[in-house]
Amino acid sequence: MVQIIAFANQKGGVGKTTTAINLATSLAAIDKRVLLIDLDSQCNASTGLGFVRAAHPQSVYGVLTGQSRAVDNILTTKVKGLHLMPSSPVLAGAENYLMDNDGGAYLLRNALMPIYEHYDYILLDCPPALGALTLNALTVATNVIIPLQCEFFALQGVSDLMANIRGIREKWNPELEILGILLTMYDRRYGQTHQAEKDVRDTFGDLVFKTVIPRNVRVSEAPSHGIPALLYDFKSPGAQAYLRVATEVVERLEQGE
Repeated sequence: MVQIIAFANQKGGVGKTTTAINLATSLAAIDKRVLLIDLDSQCNASTGLGFVRAAHPQSVYGVLTGQSRAVDNILTTKVKGLHLMPSSPVLAGAENYLMDNDGGAYLLRNALMPIYEHYDYILLDCPPALGALTLNALTVATNVIIPLQCEFFALQGVSDLMANIRGIREKWNPELEILGILLTMYDRRYGQTHQAEKDVRDTFGDLVFKTVIPRNVRVSEAPSHGIPALLYDFKSPGAQAYLRVATEVVERLEQGE
């Protein structure tokens, strides 16, 4: 059965897209069939995998609005086993369409169902907002990963996000589970980082992934070259951390079966 994982956090700049790209690549590296869907109109997941918007007509926008089929909007990436459904700037206009449409919360789910059998994992990179696009992602997802930057305000907003997830579970998607909280941009040089980690682990316990993602120049540089960190510098601490997270993800999902 396909596992559908959404990456959600209403706060921007927490490493959500970087995590989506590199976890998708890590899962493909261990021979999983993976589709990454870019649901952010900024198109960062698409450009981070080397796709320039003007160079191709495919977009998740057409899939959400019923103008085209999901299978016709999937691109092959440089990573073996990893496919991409790219975004488009016009996706910013999809919020009103989704809200005004009867059953708008289920449009993505209905559109993706015909391709489930082709993938082991479908990963959804959500925009930094709890709007209709994120709702569509959380309605179709089986699990959600919350990337969380290790900073003073790390816990701020997470409780609200979890409350929203509970509401979505009750109203739209009873199968939705929080797979884990992933600490990102971890810098061991600063006491603030250690305190933020302690606060999060004390509050959420085993829900927090054991692996933390270090602040790493090579991971930051990779998107500008249009490739994931694992291809840009496989031995970098960031790339290796994402491989360990992928192992944790697989283990957690297997334990939940």
